[in-house]
Amino acid sequence: MISIAVIWGLIILFILQPGIAHDGAEAGAQLFVHALLPYLLPYIILTQWLLKVPIENPSKKSWKRYMKAYVLGSFGGFPVGAVTVTEMVKIGELNRRESGYLLAACHAPGPMFILGFVGTELFGDTSSGWKLLATIHIANILFLLFALTAMKKGRQDMDSSQLQLPKKRAGSPFLESIKESSTVIILVATTVIFFSALGNVLTTAISKAFTIDLGITKTFLLALFEMTSGVQSATDHFFTNPVFPFLIAAIISLNGLSIHMQVFVIAKTADTPLFPYFLSRIWSVITVPIILYFLL
Repeated sequence: MISIAVIWGLIILFILQPGIAHDGAEAGAQLFVHALLPYLLPYIILTQWLLKVPIENPSKKSWKRYMKAYVLGSFGGFPVGAVTVTEMVKIGELNRRESGYLLAACHAPGPMFILGFVGTELFGDTSSGWKLLATIHIANILFLLFALTAMKKGRQDMDSSQLQLPKKRAGSPFLESIKESSTVIILVATTVIFFSALGNVLTTAISKAFTIDLGITKTFLLALFEMTSGVQSATDHFFTNPVFPFLIAAIISLNGLSIHMQVFVIAKTADTPLFPYFLSRIWSVITVPIILYFLL
């Protein structure tokens, strides 16, 4: 009943505020086309293609498979980490327990987004972008070390009998990678546009109903729903504030419901546990701004 009430409430808000909903959806669409699609699609296709190439003798060493997941998943942007981990589960390189921890550890924004958009355009300093990127990966690697410790308890490296042999594919790995990448891209576009519109409508509704600071409200709600929109709002309202870089770091670490929904949908295709992922988000929101403070 609560879910139905919430859904009807949002439908009514969208009906009452069609222009605002349209502006939010349009902003989300522009954001997807200009800031996400050009960087995300080529990398997803290449990583999917690489993972779908048959391997006759999978590595028996767990750490090699973990590093493969981290390198491929952590440098392509959201939600490439989830795509990489779930694909490695499907081809038999990771088991379900490993996939939950690696999903959490291999979740990071792409270097082009941090260096190009955040560093150059928002901070006005590429070196600050490099420091933020390093900060995010330091936090992720620390969480990965915790994950390795957790996975090591009660188990040893998987031997060849434990590793599932990849299923022989009838089609071309490249064509399959394009097909599956298109599904991921549609998912990303859908969530970005929807949550951008939702954040815009709720921001307007709350600012009209209560006497509160619009900048704080808009930044908080957009950060909660769509990360990039939240980052842009924080820049508009807090650029001259000393906490600005740490606020940006916190918003990027929080990710927003748009990215969480992408990860949730992708992870469920391989029945990947999500609890470690939620722990890693709490860990990142706390540690990334602190580490960045010492690096800056």
